[in-house]
Amino acid sequence: MTAPKPRLGGHVLADALVAQGIDHVFEVPGESFLDTLDGLHDTAAKLKVITCRFEAGAVNMAEAYGKLTGRPAAAMVTRGPGACHGAIGVHVAFQDSTPMLLFVGQIPHEDTGRDAFQEVDYRQMFAPLAKWVTQIDHAHRIPEIVAHAVDVATSGRPGPVVIALSEEMQKDMVSVPDLPRADVSVAFPDPAALARMRTMIAGAKRPIAVVGGSCWTEAGRAALGKFLVDNDIPVTVGFRRQSHYNGAAANFAGDVGVGSDPGLISRFKDADLILAIGSRLGDAVTQGYTLLDMAGATPIVQVLQDGAEIGRVFRPALGIVSDLNAFAHAAVALDPVTPTWSAWTRDLRSLREAQRAVPNYQGSLNLGTVMRELETLMTEDAIVTTDAGNFAGWATRFLNFSDKQRYIGPTNGAMGYSVPAAIGAAIAFPKRMVIATVGDGGFMMTGQELATAFHHGAAPIVLVFNNNQFGTIRMHQERAYPWRVSGTQVTNPDFARYIEAFGGHGEVVSETSQFTPAFKRAVASGTPSIIELRMNPEQINTRATVADLRAGKTPPPGYGG
Repeated sequence: MTAPKPRLGGHVLADALVAQGIDHVFEVPGESFLDTLDGLHDTAAKLKVITCRFEAGAVNMAEAYGKLTGRPAAAMVTRGPGACHGAIGVHVAFQDSTPMLLFVGQIPHEDTGRDAFQEVDYRQMFAPLAKWVTQIDHAHRIPEIVAHAVDVATSGRPGPVVIALSEEMQKDMVSVPDLPRADVSVAFPDPAALARMRTMIAGAKRPIAVVGGSCWTEAGRAALGKFLVDNDIPVTVGFRRQSHYNGAAANFAGDVGVGSDPGLISRFKDADLILAIGSRLGDAVTQGYTLLDMAGATPIVQVLQDGAEIGRVFRPALGIVSDLNAFAHAAVALDPVTPTWSAWTRDLRSLREAQRAVPNYQGSLNLGTVMRELETLMTEDAIVTTDAGNFAGWATRFLNFSDKQRYIGPTNGAMGYSVPAAIGAAIAFPKRMVIATVGDGGFMMTGQELATAFHHGAAPIVLVFNNNQFGTIRMHQERAYPWRVSGTQVTNPDFARYIEAFGGHGEVVSETSQFTPAFKRAVASGTPSIIELRMNPEQINTRATVADLRAGKTPPPGYGG
């Protein structure tokens, strides 16, 4: 056997990524991984390097790529400050169960422990944020560690892996072979467990499903949908998992998460069987862990890829360890039961339809109507990204997503996600319509990444919901300290002129009738676009105004309006 040609460590790393099927690297360059950047120069035909403007943006682009494709992208950031900036994207990937690799440049190995320039112990820093954290100190181990990192990121409950790269290791000349990708079969559900689940469904009177999780395929979602329709089980989706299920289906009941329909939450408590398919039944979904009894008074069937996650908070009557798509294909093959709960399903569906009826909101711009119009304007395979904030409730309440559309957002509530995620989505799927929904606060955190979109030919349409405040915090502030507005008001630029400075298309919409033509012009422009939606700041969310929050409370002495 001929020995492999000697290569620099940085070149071995680039080749290892290609060997593992990584085809995109989102990075902000740093001197700590110059040799790896040089290696990426030679793999440009197989591995696209996306140069970003801020490490948080780069890591969130990689995270969005993983969410949408089910395969990890790589992010690369420099040591110290670069790693700190990128950490938020690792937290998003961890809580959202998204496969991702983050490579962090490191100080020279011989300087470890001297508090050297930008020195950080990444094993300690990222330990609670990632599935695995390691460091490569010897170039001959690069193929081994990168291959294992991909396996860890994609197996069980998917998640992020962080790999530090010691500086001198990248300069070492080694003769080492590349390793192929491992073909590992996914976990399939136990047939006996499936039979027991079917018996439990047949014996229920008011079953309900909660669909969540990550790495669903189109075929998997279709199989899941058929299983749930065939058994006429009402379906809810978890926090920011809206596109996991067809919103137009007759058994879709809405979302359980932040800002959910109070009527749905109330009826959810009447269920006598919970099918938690891909849902960890976390904080947001269970309304601060209050929606269900932790001891399992209401029987729960929980389906997750990782057995260690089943029953972590709520004790299930049945836990099924399985890849989610494999479960869906196995479940749809079961003989459907004869449902006796059709009235229950129709009742929950009627709640969703009632929530979609647009109220006559105060002001000239009715965002409920805007969202209903957006639904008709989106292509059948459109991708919508969201940021954190009250503004996101407009889409989740009034938009239905169809089978081929996708909706992604940070379940950990990270602001600054939507714009980078939209750019990552547009790079991954350049022929699909990509729409970012973001508040003015979140946009001003990472909106500069639109420069990355222009540089790499991506053309997302960004809807900026502008109310000149951190609206979610203002809402909580009014509940706790009404009339005492402090630290939540902001001053914004003209967002339309902002995008025009890059050479893109910008519009300002302050009246409902202006939205549809503005959106059509943005699509026709073929460039990155911003549509600034000038909201009524008093409409604090889809269900309440500031006045509503203050109702029945006494203004503080000396309050003058």
